[in-house]
Amino acid sequence: MTLAGHSLIAGEATPGTSGTAHGINPATNEQLEPAYTLISDQQLKTATEAAADAFDSFSTLEPEQHARFLEAIAENIEAIGDDLIERTSIETGLGLDRLRGERARTTGQLRLFADVVRHGDFRGVRIDPAIPDRTPLPRADIRQRQIPLGPVAVFGASNFPLAFSVAGGDTASAFAAGCPVIVKAHNAHPGTAELVGQAITKAVTDLGLHPGVFSLVYGSGASIGQALVADPAIKAVGFTGSRAGGTALMRTAAARPEPIPVYAEMSSINPVYVFPGALEGDVQTLARQYVGSVTGSSGQLCTSPGLVFVPEGDAGNRFTAAVTNAVTELSGQTMLSGGIATAWQHGHDALQAAADVKLLGRGTEGPGENSPAPTVFTADLDVFITNPVLHEEVFGAASLVVRYKGIEDLIEVTGKLEGQLTASLHITEDDYPAAAPLIPTLERKVGRIIINGWPTGVEVGHAVVHGGPYPATSDAKTTSVGSLAIDRFLRPVAYQNFPDQLRPAPLQDANPWQINRLIDGKPEHAQ
Repeated sequence: MTLAGHSLIAGEATPGTSGTAHGINPATNEQLEPAYTLISDQQLKTATEAAADAFDSFSTLEPEQHARFLEAIAENIEAIGDDLIERTSIETGLGLDRLRGERARTTGQLRLFADVVRHGDFRGVRIDPAIPDRTPLPRADIRQRQIPLGPVAVFGASNFPLAFSVAGGDTASAFAAGCPVIVKAHNAHPGTAELVGQAITKAVTDLGLHPGVFSLVYGSGASIGQALVADPAIKAVGFTGSRAGGTALMRTAAARPEPIPVYAEMSSINPVYVFPGALEGDVQTLARQYVGSVTGSSGQLCTSPGLVFVPEGDAGNRFTAAVTNAVTELSGQTMLSGGIATAWQHGHDALQAAADVKLLGRGTEGPGENSPAPTVFTADLDVFITNPVLHEEVFGAASLVVRYKGIEDLIEVTGKLEGQLTASLHITEDDYPAAAPLIPTLERKVGRIIINGWPTGVEVGHAVVHGGPYPATSDAKTTSVGSLAIDRFLRPVAYQNFPDQLRPAPLQDANPWQINRLIDGKPEHAQ
């Protein structure tokens, strides 16, 4: 596919009229071609109006065509081949193998959502049939289903240029719900965005859908991004990025005449709790696993473990010594952009300057630009509790080891943490009695609790939760990964005393879409 350097608005390559921007190779700081034209507010209005026009037809697609649309996007992305992987690597500094895996995750979640669309449970059909002879009053026939909210604005993420960007989880789940999508491309990987945007546009065209089902726009986040969220045609927002960026969008959405939900995944340090029993085994391997989780993808994962609690004493000392050895053997990897590398350095410097925080181990800088040395610090528990700087996310390969005395310490400190995406416990059976009292506190703080594993690597499926209390996300009731993510873009509607001819297909007596339903609260399984 050829890169045009323009937004894709309702199926048309649209040159912007508000200047240009280039992608930058973060490994060399070299400017990449082509230049990308940035749209104006009026051009954005064309995209939002087209999305609004597309909503009626797209939101009522029959399940098979709806599912085929999602599958076609996956097929089109795969058909781009290595051109997509190579361009993405140049724009992000991420390795080819990592990106091939991310592409598989992207197409896999599209196909997962296609299966969910065919199955239909997300439509949430509930039917309470009429009981005309009930006394003292008859019961009306009431039927409920979930309907899509309307056009959704999605913001491409910096750290997952495929799986959390143009065709990523927010877009795929919004499409699955029946919502048209406008994606604000991340300016750090514009070529990647265009290639994937072309794949989606082709699927829209080939299946004969309204072209307003999808648009991809380029522009400043501070102007076009805010204007997109403020546009009255937009009914929900999906965002993955910084806390500052997410809260700025939340303020804009809340200030609208019609406030809308913003589903923002923002900030998390993902605490890891190492219990004494876990240190009776192979401490060297445990330390290497921890360092690998901290430094994978240069630490630029929203689930990177930025905080590890380790017991005081000889066993904990052996672990910290092993961490020192493991991290000093590593060199830095290219970060996603110069701006992200600079932000990492600021966070690193704040940790290093904090009172009573000590350097535990540091690797070496990488050979190219924007590849700082991975670093691990350490502090005592009371120092961590009293210094809010130590609770802040450092996005990149940096982490903090905190020493504790007993389970009471862990319960106390967990209660003082902000909301998190994950928490991980490394335990043996002997640790179960000590670990059990910590679980209720963790449940109030995180979205996913892991036993004897590391938080990096998120399985895409039906049971996964990638969310958590603020500031991990803006809405702790939701997830941005897995089939439950569709629920973010739906709302319930009840239909009372409707004749069968006027009922939406999922509510009709014949159940023409053959989906599972609840009849008087009892499951009715499709034939």
